[in-house]
Amino acid sequence: MSSGDDKQLLHLVFGGELKELGSNEFRDLNALDIVGVYPNYQAAQAAWKSKAQASVDNAHMRYFVVHLHRLLDPDNKADA
Repeated sequence: MSSGDDKQLLHLVFGGELKELGSNEFRDLNALDIVGVYPNYQAAQAAWKSKAQASVDNAHMRYFVVHLHRLLDPDNKADA
């Protein structure tokens, strides 16, 4: 973190090939692409965008951003 004012809000970026368009069920869980964990949404979104653009030729490939900080501290509404 760059300063004491920056709050760490962890985000996970991952993706994989879906069984069907319009679903969120993956074809092969062992083949999921775990892109990484990022300290804020902006960094996660940049990683998501890069991976999504790189896989644009595969219509079944999808990448997602998961707000880990919300799972770790569901009662904290400060970032909502």
